[in-house]
Amino acid sequence: MGTVYAALSDSGERVAVKVIHPVQADGPEFRARFRREVRLSARVQGPFLLPLLAADPDTEAPWLATAYAPGPTLAQHLTAHGPLTGGTLYAFATGTAQALAAIHAAGVVHRDVKPQNVLLTPAGPRMLDFGIAHAADGTSVTRTGILTGTPGWISPEHYQSGVTAADGDLFAWGALVAYAATGRLPFGSGAPEAVAYRVTSGEPDLNGIPETLKEIVARALAKDPAERPDAAEAAEACALLLAAQSTQIRDNHTVAEAGNAPTLMGELVTAQWSVPTPEEFPWPLPAAPEKSSRRRALAAVLVTAAVVGATVGGVMAFRHDESPDTSASENAPSAAAAKDRDPGTRAGSTPSTVPGTDVTDQAASDPRTIPVPTDPLAGVANPAFTRSDDETQPVPGEWSASRNAAGAAEVSAAAAIRDRMTAILATKDMSFMTPTVTFNRQAQTVMVTGGPISTLTDDYKEVFRRAGEMAACITLAHQLKDSPTSWPYGRFSAYWKDYDGQNEATILGFGKATDGCYTEEAGQRQGTDEGIVTAQIPSSDMDEIRIAGGTVKAITAAWNTRVAEGHGLEPFDRDDAITLGFDPVQKMMYVWAQDGSGALAGRAQQTHFQDVVIKTACPRLLAEYNSNKHWDYTHWAIAAYQGNSAWPQLFTSGNCLPTENSH
Repeated sequence: MGTVYAALSDSGERVAVKVIHPVQADGPEFRARFRREVRLSARVQGPFLLPLLAADPDTEAPWLATAYAPGPTLAQHLTAHGPLTGGTLYAFATGTAQALAAIHAAGVVHRDVKPQNVLLTPAGPRMLDFGIAHAADGTSVTRTGILTGTPGWISPEHYQSGVTAADGDLFAWGALVAYAATGRLPFGSGAPEAVAYRVTSGEPDLNGIPETLKEIVARALAKDPAERPDAAEAAEACALLLAAQSTQIRDNHTVAEAGNAPTLMGELVTAQWSVPTPEEFPWPLPAAPEKSSRRRALAAVLVTAAVVGATVGGVMAFRHDESPDTSASENAPSAAAAKDRDPGTRAGSTPSTVPGTDVTDQAASDPRTIPVPTDPLAGVANPAFTRSDDETQPVPGEWSASRNAAGAAEVSAAAAIRDRMTAILATKDMSFMTPTVTFNRQAQTVMVTGGPISTLTDDYKEVFRRAGEMAACITLAHQLKDSPTSWPYGRFSAYWKDYDGQNEATILGFGKATDGCYTEEAGQRQGTDEGIVTAQIPSSDMDEIRIAGGTVKAITAAWNTRVAEGHGLEPFDRDDAITLGFDPVQKMMYVWAQDGSGALAGRAQQTHFQDVVIKTACPRLLAEYNSNKHWDYTHWAIAAYQGNSAWPQLFTSGNCLPTENSH
């Protein structure tokens, strides 16, 4: 949605300012959603939430400001330090349940409770990201065809009927506490469909959770929403357990009070809370305020580092003793300027470079016009890369024998690979996965390594593998083409480290730049099952989100029109049967359909659906392609769930452009 900056108020108070991306702000639907976010935030107050300090949803670049909260997310903490234990675990469960109790008491449903949306501050946990929250009375602004929430943190009833209520927040809270206690996802990882099946039909893995806490967590994870406690009940139960952990509270009367008083809950959480204190850096002081009769809510002093992240949703509470001051928009940072500072890139990534060539001017005009040679060594008599015909797999020891880049060519290639990977991963909110690029000259192989991130699911590792292989393949193909007699690297491998200091990493995949970098058949790029996995991971790219919402609506309307015209077609039996996602690796849009009526069961039905996709999606893709130099999606693929299949089957793909004029 936007970028969050660290900032200082006139009084020197540290705050976080979320500035909405201008493309998002241009849409009236988004404006309505953002106004609702501010309005809902004003309803909620609580000790484990972040107060809203000021906002202006109607200015050219909408923004809101919240209190600043130092500390990592739960996901980041578990990666660095492992599961929470002892009093800290009980304090975490108490604080997060109390946060939900405050949210629900205000008549609001969070809808995206997950480890990335909980900060572990020195004073206790803080729940954030209200970007997809909605009022419990059902008044909300939603996108057609997009499932709200994150796989693994979605309740069974949401999967089955699309219902999003306070009960669903409690289900996600139970999964959150289980994850904090064990470092494992209670319903495992893997493809979203597999996780969904385990959520709706399987039992959670609660091994390792303290027995006293396991009971309330198990109740929260009940399949039937009616069997779950409400947030206030969960908070009270956890507060009693937390109080029992404290040596300062001895009598039953005081313990009972701890379960009923939010203030005492906060004191207990703080007393038992023990997490590493985040490193603090000095903040520059704001400039002296200009003389003005209007009070300025924020000073125009920004720290370059993002505070919460590049794609956060919102905040939890409103400071009712201060009303929003719209004059603060004069000092809000310019989202348009932030977007323009990296020409020729997407999602704020650094510009990619092709080693051995000067593509600066070309990329600045259109970064999509750099073709990838499918046979970079064609016609070369004595290439330095001699393993073009070698189909053997990497052998043990190749990774451990690799070294960092040496020399200008290797340094440039390593930078290009990292830049390409960063641009790909950023669209899936995976910028935290920083790759390491090393070289093994004897094996003529470049290695791209990720990790150690012990809590990462297999789907995200698969995206890392594909991004690494694609980035390496494109970079090496250009280098082989430009310096065929001196550049020895034509093979690439992707690896994953489970922990620091290991002698050999786990190989994820490998390939050769001389075999072509895209999956193609007769010159046409093809969809893949791996591409579907990547496309199903929610996008964090504002352009992709905008195009997806409008295209799904257009495809649905066009299909319903054909059904009404009497072509012998069946309507889809659910409103969200058509889904759309993007694969930034193959640069392909995926459209897939799921319903129980067999609307796409036959070849004729599939042909009609393909025609609908081409006539509705292609004009949108091409319009964006012609107006937005950062948009490089013109390829599409269509899939459908056949019968009772748990996985969509690909049946066609194509390109909206008449020719393959670029990769």
